[in-house]
Amino acid sequence: MDKLLGFAPDVDPVTPGIFTDCSNIIPLETSFVGAPTGAAANAPALAAACRGAVIVTKLDETRRIFAGTQTKLYELLGTVWTDRSAGGGSYTGSVDSRWSFCQFGDTSIASNLVDNMQSSTTGAFAALAGAPKAKIVVSASNNFVIAFNTNEGTFGVAPDRWWCCAQSDQTNWTPSVATGATTGRLVAAPGGIQAGLQLGDYVIAYKTRGVFLGQFVGSQSGTWGWSLVPGSNDCGAVGQEAVCDIGGAHFIVGDDDFWIFDGTRPVSIGDEVRNWFRRNSSQTYRFRARATFDRQRQCVWVAFASQGSTGALDRMLVWNLKSKRWGIADRVSEAALTFTAPGVTIDGLNAYSSTIDGLPAVPFDSQYWLSGGRAFAYFDANHQLVVANGVCGASSFTTGDYGDDGLVTLLERVHIRFSQRPTSAAAAGFFKFEEGATLQAGPTEQMYDGGFDVWQSGRFHRLRFDFMGDHRETAIKVPLRPDGMR
Repeated sequence: MDKLLGFAPDVDPVTPGIFTDCSNIIPLETSFVGAPTGAAANAPALAAACRGAVIVTKLDETRRIFAGTQTKLYELLGTVWTDRSAGGGSYTGSVDSRWSFCQFGDTSIASNLVDNMQSSTTGAFAALAGAPKAKIVVSASNNFVIAFNTNEGTFGVAPDRWWCCAQSDQTNWTPSVATGATTGRLVAAPGGIQAGLQLGDYVIAYKTRGVFLGQFVGSQSGTWGWSLVPGSNDCGAVGQEAVCDIGGAHFIVGDDDFWIFDGTRPVSIGDEVRNWFRRNSSQTYRFRARATFDRQRQCVWVAFASQGSTGALDRMLVWNLKSKRWGIADRVSEAALTFTAPGVTIDGLNAYSSTIDGLPAVPFDSQYWLSGGRAFAYFDANHQLVVANGVCGASSFTTGDYGDDGLVTLLERVHIRFSQRPTSAAAAGFFKFEEGATLQAGPTEQMYDGGFDVWQSGRFHRLRFDFMGDHRETAIKVPLRPDGMR
């Protein structure tokens, strides 16, 4: 049997085990599974599209869950989204503004470049007087908040500018050698700062092409020093949310590739999908691409706008950190976060549904139900927070081409090695007599006794498998024999 290698549309299609196409199938460490659907969290939908969400942890290890729309900031209290906007009013935002969040000790900070930077230790947010308006805020080691891509009274709109507050004082942004508050520009590479994220003791700033490493060097040397990472001229982030921490390194969605950066040099990982991504993602809305790390599955979910999208992120490329394989989930998402469950007891199930049948379609051993359990979650097209732990619906994958240029072969029966069988499955055969020719449709057969009785003749054979329900598979067997022989 051939080990399944996952979604790899950019490699030679005669490579055994690859998927030339797939839908709602994601890679795990040793297998591929049907992508989970979203099970509604115990909270109502937001009043408008989510423009950013986060779970932050305070010093006493209590958590706060925030979500922002263009005009509001909300906190999830129990099962209710509570308006935490400054003064109970509304923010301005813009057509494309997103909320950037960071946690600084017990203070939660939010910024969207258009409105004044916001902070909250408890209750509602309030404007941080003197702080720059910023596209990105990052909590850094040595007790600083760093803001990137800023707009304030002294320097105006400055996409390549960074600021840091006074050491241990997020309320003081007045430049001073004594306090460590300062500002500067990153000009060794062109363009504005697209994204920023902490990496150990460093803070990394990403332009579209160019990666800057920032480190604390002490107040006598200007507080923070920045250097352009060697070899990063081809690497960069396509947008504000195109970078995520995968534990000791960053995963980066670039304009024309995918990268891993561990603080030394960026490494390309997109050989199998980069050209496909450029052809199938919207160039207009590529800057909205968002990367989120699912620690439990060790997967990065890359939400992006497809070619036909009018702006919504309607597809997800999924990359597994352990197996280095790719998959696809066809899901619409507005924002994403690692949801930390409050936990539930038998007596508390009423909060989810008044009947057993009405409970979310999530296994009872899932972290969805456990206090402190962590799971990948996102806001769907209805502005509803959902946890990716639901039962898979329809899913499929299409193999590469099995065969030989010089031999007509007969394909009779195909096997998939399932470790969890789907509720139902079917295989559709395709064949052709030379590479580059148009595929012709063969028979479609339902799964029987663990296999599919596809009977077709050609020099090359391709198969599409359609599944319903949860499933897990590791390998495929496509036995061929010369046509006309027994």
